[in-house]
Amino acid sequence: QVQLVESGGGLVQAGGSLRLSCAASGSSFNVMGWYRQAPGKQRDLVATITNAGNTNYGDSVKGRFTISRDNAKNTVYLQMNSLKPEDTAVYYCNVVIGFIKTYWGQGTQVTVSS
Repeated sequence: QVQLVESGGGLVQAGGSLRLSCAASGSSFNVMGWYRQAPGKQRDLVATITNAGNTNYGDSVKGRFTISRDNAKNTVYLQMNSLKPEDTAVYYCNVVIGFIKTYWGQGTQVTVSS
């Protein structure tokens, strides 16, 4: 049974930083990543990372956010710097097994005040 435990969300002022963590258990994961969903909008890619360390970022976060993972701990991190009010959203951890089965975390709120 796959379980995802997210942490690190909160309220921060514009220009500040936050670090999200997602600890996964129950399998090994080809891809781990983060997506976000703002009120009234679709869920969008933030960043993903493969077990080989290949990364992919959404255009709006390139240069500001950094994704990393600890394969031994099955944990993925998202370091968010230079945060903007438009980064406000619920951030969801996502993991993929065998490039087929995907699982979502419960979400963690990130709020950036101006």
